[in-house]
Amino acid sequence: MASAITPVLELTGIHKEFPGVKALNDAGLRLYPGEVHTLMGQNGAGKSTLIKVLTGVHAPDRGRMVLEGRDISPASTLEAQELGISTVYQEVNLCPNLSVAENIFIGRYPRKWGMVDWRGMREQARKLLLDLEVDIDVAAPLSRYPLAIQQMVAISRALNISSRVLILDEPTSSLDEAEVQLLFRVLRRLREQGMAILFVTHFLDQTYAISDRITVMRNGEREGEYACSELSRLALVNKMIGAPADAAPLDAPAAEPVVETAQGELPLAPAQTATVLRAQGLKRRGVLQPIDMEVREGEVLGLAGLLGSGRTELARLLFGADKADGGSIRIGNHEGVFLTPREAIGAGIGFCSEDRKLEGAILSLSVRENLILAMQARAGMLRAIPMKRQQQLATEYVKALGIKTASIETPIGSLSGGNQQKVLLARWLATEPKLMILDEPTRGIDVRAKQEIMDYVTALCRKGMSILFISSELPEVLRCSDRMVIMRDRAACGEYTRGQLDEESVLHVIAGEAA
Repeated sequence: MASAITPVLELTGIHKEFPGVKALNDAGLRLYPGEVHTLMGQNGAGKSTLIKVLTGVHAPDRGRMVLEGRDISPASTLEAQELGISTVYQEVNLCPNLSVAENIFIGRYPRKWGMVDWRGMREQARKLLLDLEVDIDVAAPLSRYPLAIQQMVAISRALNISSRVLILDEPTSSLDEAEVQLLFRVLRRLREQGMAILFVTHFLDQTYAISDRITVMRNGEREGEYACSELSRLALVNKMIGAPADAAPLDAPAAEPVVETAQGELPLAPAQTATVLRAQGLKRRGVLQPIDMEVREGEVLGLAGLLGSGRTELARLLFGADKADGGSIRIGNHEGVFLTPREAIGAGIGFCSEDRKLEGAILSLSVRENLILAMQARAGMLRAIPMKRQQQLATEYVKALGIKTASIETPIGSLSGGNQQKVLLARWLATEPKLMILDEPTRGIDVRAKQEIMDYVTALCRKGMSILFISSELPEVLRCSDRMVIMRDRAACGEYTRGQLDEESVLHVIAGEAA
């Protein structure tokens, strides 16, 4: 760890508000030369906004930024680069049709006699990359090389612009293990050369493999700054999610095998032996490590883990929203990965996405129109569902789920969040799926709507439907799940039956410690 007393970069009292949202509240950060400083926090913690303030994308409402002893206020990313602050983003922001050398020097081509010095540019580009242990043909198009090499090209460009601060925003999210290790070797070399590196990641293992210090953010605020060697994984997880330091001990009694409903307690059915879906070796490079799992008839299988652990990525592969590049899925007569959501729907899978506004509800369409979309997709565009049938279905589900709407023709955008979520649930129930994937089905809705949705889901399981249930709220997952798979760093790290774990022991597993 760097021994410097004065940070090369310090942010204090940073505030930033957007209409209706307080993104940063008295946030801060200190970077020292010769260290890798990791910024951690769940989605929505304020990490990205803090970086955008630092790099001139957003102007802070108030606060102070000091670089090498002088106040700065970059008004653009270009101005931040000129000050010596460069950022490499998760999605490589380069031009794949241009050569490697052109990408490194784009906008700053070296000139000789008034002309671009192509030979000199290629020689400089080759030298910059060799310093990062990368030996490639710099005259070749960038698109020829894998993402890991493109990341190195982006870092080379950043280093050629800046020699003070390098920010890496989720640089490993699409890299495999060997590529991550190559990146880490480069970062260690840059650290030895005195570079101040800010590393943003969701991955616990990577954090402890590369970090000198950690700043944890939660709800737009700096929760604290810690030496990596002095912060246990469990303590880090607790700080990220806001769990109290005096959480229940590991020997706390496990929850009873019941689900609380508005009508009282509903006993959970015993685990079923019939398997509805089995995934074997399912993976996607840089997104999800190979995973084996099964969902049984009439059960709720919970997926727990930090945001970014691979929960949603697994759900999207199971549904064909993203294409797997390995493994197989068996459900009914289907065996093999799904290439499209329509194939998954045809095989009997429904999927309520965590982002109901972007990937779920079409706000300008009516309740009826939103509700029948999945059925229509399964039937095909040439087999329109009769209007009478649409109205019948919409009326039945509005009544069954207690959807509060003036009419089935009311635009869904005018409904509350909880009622929108009920319409989306009805959309998939209308397809009579064998397996329903619910990704954060109760996020952003009130307590009563949460209870009503979970009551209905539990009742469906008792009738034989299988549920894959994803939630960031551990008590909710523990309360509802017959079995639970815990995810960490894009892989499954444990499977448990009801009663084996409580909230505290789940955190231990997520942190990589024995439960």
